[in-house]
Parts: sequence; C-alpha cells; structure tokens
Amino acid sequence: MSQKTHTDVDETVTGREQPGNLARDDLDSGIEISPRDLVDRIYRFLISKRTGLTLILAMGLLTLVGTLLEQAPDRVRDDPQAYASWLDSVRPKYGGWTNPLNMAGMFEVFSSVWFKSVTILLAVSILACTIHRTPQLWKRAMHPRIHVAEAFFSHAGLRAKVTLPLPPEQAIEQVRAALNGRRFRTITDPRGPGLNLYSDRFRYTPFGTVLAHLGFVVILGAVLISATTGFKNTQFPVTVGTRADVGYGTGLTVEARSFSDTYHADGRPKDYVSELVLYRGDRELASQEVRVNSPLRWEGVTFYQSYFGVSAVMQVKDSSGKNIFDAGVPLSFTSDDGQNAIGQFTMPDQNLMVYVVSAASGQVDPTIRAGQVRLEIFRMDSEQAIGAEVLSPGQPTTIGDLTYTFERERQFTGLIVSRDPGALWVWVGSSLMMLGLCLVLFFRHRRIWVRVRSTDEGSEVLLASTERRDSGFELWFRQFVADVGALAEKPGGHHEKVGAKDA
Repeated sequence: MSQKTHTDVDETVTGREQPGNLARDDLDSGIEISPRDLVDRIYRFLISKRTGLTLILAMGLLTLVGTLLEQAPDRVRDDPQAYASWLDSVRPKYGGWTNPLNMAGMFEVFSSVWFKSVTILLAVSILACTIHRTPQLWKRAMHPRIHVAEAFFSHAGLRAKVTLPLPPEQAIEQVRAALNGRRFRTITDPRGPGLNLYSDRFRYTPFGTVLAHLGFVVILGAVLISATTGFKNTQFPVTVGTRADVGYGTGLTVEARSFSDTYHADGRPKDYVSELVLYRGDRELASQEVRVNSPLRWEGVTFYQSYFGVSAVMQVKDSSGKNIFDAGVPLSFTSDDGQNAIGQFTMPDQNLMVYVVSAASGQVDPTIRAGQVRLEIFRMDSEQAIGAEVLSPGQPTTIGDLTYTFERERQFTGLIVSRDPGALWVWVGSSLMMLGLCLVLFFRHRRIWVRVRSTDEGSEVLLASTERRDSGFELWFRQFVADVGALAEKPGGHHEKVGAKDA
C-alpha cells in the first residue's frame, strides 16, 4: 500500500499549484456527458408532463394569435412587392406594432418556424409518452398484479364483505361463476391467506389512450403537411372569357366560360354557377359547372364558387404596337368611402402598377361617368403617380410610352382555390382519437380482487376494487355485491357492509 508523502498532503490541503504540475479539477476538464446520458436526458425531457403542457399552451397561444391577427394571404407571401403592399394595407390597423409583429412572423403564424417547431416538438413528445406508457399497459393487460395484501381489503376505494353458508372452496367458485357470467376474466391467486381470485374485464381498452395519442400525432402531422405543402387563395377572380394562372407550382390555368346568378322572387340569392375549364398548358384537363356546394377538384386542387363582380377588360400596347397586357381586371375592392370599385394590375417589365377605378354599383362619381374608368399609374418602387386619365370604352389613350384601351366591362367569377394535402389525415387522426376516447370512456378496464376465508358460519368473502372515482362502476359493484350476498339468504349466511365507501 502506498503512502502520501508530506508534499502530497500539503498540495491536497492548500490546493497550491506546483510549477510544472498544474492542479486540475472538474471545471478545468469540462462537463462530460456520455451519449447515453444525453439521450436519457432528452427522453426524460420529452416525456415530462411539464414539457407536454408547455407545448400545448404554446400551440394554443400561437393558434389564438393566428386567429386574432389578420394573416397574409398565401398568394402574397412569395412576392416581396405584394407582401409589402399588403403590409402597408394593415399598418393603419396595427400602428407601431406592425413591424415587430411582422418580424416575429405573426402575420403568417401557421407557416412560421415557431408554429412548425412547436408542432414537431409536441408530436415527438406525445410519441415519447406513448412509447413510455405502452409497456405498462401491456403488463397490466397480460401480467396483472393478482395478489394484494390484507390491508387492501380494508382501504380500497370500493370494498365489501359477505358471509356465505358455504365452504370456502364452494364460495369462491360461486363468486367465480358470478364474475364469469358477467364476462369477467378470472385468475386464481395461489398465494394465501385464504383462497384468492383476481378478475378483470376490458383489459385491452386502456390501449385506447395509445390510439387517441397516435390520432393526435397524425393530426399534428397533417397540420404540418398542409402548412408546408398546401395553399389557400380566398380571392381568385377570373374574368369571363379569359384564363388565369393558378400558380403555386401547379402549372394549372382556369378559364371562366360563363357565369350566371339567379334569385328568388323575394330577392334572395338562388344559385351562382360558373362554367370552368381547367388547362395545363394547352391541354384541357377538366370542365365543370361549379356551384357553391359543387366544387371542381383536380389532383388535390379544389375550386370553390365564392363571389362575383365586374371586371374592366384592358389592353395595353407599347410604342411598336405590341400587346403587353390584354386581360380583364376584376374591380374587387371598394374605396374607403364606398364610392368607387377598384382593380389593379402590374406590368413588371415596365416597372408599372396600374389602378383601374370606376363608380361603385349604385354610386355616382362626378369625375367618372357611367361606362368610364379612371387609370392611375404608378412606378412599382414609388408612391408618386406618373399619370391619371379617364378612359371611355374603345378609345385608345397614350400615357407615357404606352397606349391604354378600356374595351368594355365584363363579369368575373370569384373562386377560392386551395390544396390541403393534410385534410385526409386529419380525418384519419380524428377517427383514431374518437375510437380511442370511446374505448377509454365507455369500456373502462374493471378490476376486482376476491379473498375467501373460512369462518364458523361458513365463508367470509372479501371483494375490493380501486375504481373509486367511477360512479357507473360503483353502482355496478354494489349490485354485484348484492347478487353475491343473495347467497346469504340461505340459512346461516348474511351480507355485511364495511366502511364509508363499501358496497
């Protein structure tokens, strides 16, 4: 055995550093965590109830914010110019909070990194909890605890004592038969004291919690899929007789061949019908009359009838006579004073944005006569108008280097276009959740422990269960004890209640 020298003791007590032999401690060497410890810590973090509750609250808060705050339409998110214009349109509503909210991604909550991160973490946490709990459920179903101590029959939530005028062997068989008759599984406990029996029913139904949790994970996955790969455009106007690109990488264009609106005699709307034709390139894919409850569906993209209005069909030519714009401009917006209907189109190659203004339906604008429109032309990077003219139908007017012609007014049909690839999985997840909840709520796992002991009067039958908080089962238990106690009607037997919660 080695001994410490005097020098060693001095270094240990004083902690002085010796030249050429610097003293080291745990802090000097850093914190060392093995990969196994790291995985264990992450696992315990994920299965923590506090973690799950925090993530659920975070998701609820983000959902509330996304519901209360106006969200940027899908169609403007990928267009910086359009998004800047949209942001300016909501600036009067949110004032000085507009920029901080925008920087935090609160105007596109459901596609933000915050929402996606919380969704992923919550799904992983639920999966970890499910994996952690499943072996316990399996053990309870396949290898239940069949033996209990004597004190259990004195303190269980539900308990009863019945005296029967039968030998213990006959008494326990009577109880077993009564349980089997009620579709309970019975397992004999060979350990004493007395004769013992474990019984249960619906042993697999606790796995309903697994189904419910998996269903919730499927729904979270569906939300993530829709937020990542889906889109929804609630304002997609198509002028009758023209085509419009759907965008979002679909390669689809829609042609509105006709639109009609009909009304009841009292003025209530009766039907809105759009005859739509769907193309990819020049190839016609589908055609259908679209009504409010009869959308057109193609490859996961759905076209719903939503609204309608009036378009101004415009033609713009450059100085060489080449058409650079020829389409309907839906007058979808209304001025703040309600006097004008407004539409807008852009010509990116010319760096121009053109507003088309007409008198709103039923309104009179002294500067724009019936059948006319006013053009207000801006550069896309400036708020200073470079020209404004009132145009009559069919009369070309030159503004700057371009010639503008207002050809005529024509109806447009307003559609909602969406692709929601997660919708099917939301139904699957919801079905799993409902199935799991039904199993847990309506087919709860029932357990009863039975002990039979010999007495001078015959047998003493003790029954106990832990299902104290289940009022339905408590009533069933009372009735079952009464049925067992009916055997006490024979000479020499009686039914005795024990304790406040005894049956």
